[in-house]
Formats: sequence, structure tokens, C-alpha cells
Amino acid sequence: MYYCYLQTPVGQLLLAGGAQGLRHVDFQDGPHPAKPEPDWQKDEKPFREVIKQLKEYFAGQRRSFDLPLAPEGTDFQLKVWRALRGIPFGATWSYGQLAKRIGKPKASRAVGAANGQNPIPIIVPCHRVIGADGSLTGFGGGLKIKQQLLELESGERRLL
Repeated sequence: MYYCYLQTPVGQLLLAGGAQGLRHVDFQDGPHPAKPEPDWQKDEKPFREVIKQLKEYFAGQRRSFDLPLAPEGTDFQLKVWRALRGIPFGATWSYGQLAKRIGKPKASRAVGAANGQNPIPIIVPCHRVIGADGSLTGFGGGLKIKQQLLELESGERRLL
């Protein structure tokens, strides 16, 4: 597995992946930054397209990502993460809406847990999921970053 760091308007990100695609995007400025595994190799080359698309996103020039992704999770988690990619740019869904979308209308708590385990935030837009009352709820990068991403997507702010 390869990794590199990318400085963004929402802080430093750790990108990790391999031949199958991107596996991790981890916020490094929070209380528990992820660390590369000892057998990972530092190399920015495998992430050229990821970096390009993230820079375009933060500049307000990209509304969706077209990248090979290789998240690892349970069948349920993978189903939730696929559904997250269906949330339109600039829109938000509640956990209940997401649960209905995957055919499990009573599983909003489980959906919330899977959402919180999303290994590829921003690109798999878990920041677009909010509480049923419209409130911002947990986000691995912190609520401030979640707010910034939602403002970027609503056209209220450019981050670059």
C-alpha cells in the first residue's frame, strides 16, 4: 500500500491506497490522526489524480469524483458507503433517509455507525449526512470541517 500527505484548506490529509484504488482519506489535524502502517510506502505518484480532483473540489471546480475506490468493510458498510455517493452535491440527507435508500428504514443508527466508519471522507461524502432535525452531527474531521464542506458545496464559500 502507498501513502502520501496532502495539505488542503481543511487541514492535512493522509491518502492511502494500492493498485485497486484509494482506501483511506484520513484527517491529520484532529485528536487521533491516522499513521501509515510500517509496510506502507510513501509515494505521491499513485495519488496524482486523487490530488488533482481534491484540489479542483476545494477550488469549487469539481462536484463529483471519478476515482477507483477500494474501501474495506462489511457488506452493510459497503452498501451504506455506495449510497453516500448518491447524495447530490450541495444536498444533505438525514440518517433516516439514507437508511430508507438502502432498504433498511429502521436501521438509521446502524447507518450512522457505518457512516462514521467511512474510510474515504470527502470523496465518499459522509459530510452530507445530517440529523433529522437538520443539525450537524458527528464527523471524523470535526464539525467545523463538516460545516466548511457543506458551505463549499452550497456555494457560500470557496476554500482555495
